[in-house]
Amino acid sequence: MNAREISSNKSYTVAVCLSGVFGVFGIQHFYMGRWIEGIIDVSLFVATIYLFLVGEPVWALVTGAADALHTLIVTIMLLTGSFRDGSGRLITYPGQRLRTPPTDDH
Repeated sequence: MNAREISSNKSYTVAVCLSGVFGVFGIQHFYMGRWIEGIIDVSLFVATIYLFLVGEPVWALVTGAADALHTLIVTIMLLTGSFRDGSGRLITYPGQRLRTPPTDDH
């Protein structure tokens, strides 16, 4: 069987822009259908704000840094065409060629 990988129907440009601009809020994950990651990102953002408000700046910085680091990693993966949407399909940049997955022929 010589099946080719299928590209995501999600827009590369929209996904990268959402991740770059609103990444710490997790909006890009909701757009890409990755609901659990979106909820985690929103929770980290809310926790960061809450911790600042209750006078725990060190913990607020820790949660904010974790959220920012995750956003940076996701954005880099999107830019390099190696991030998958909620259906497991690659969100490809314009002109990106998809590899043919290896077959299990013996």
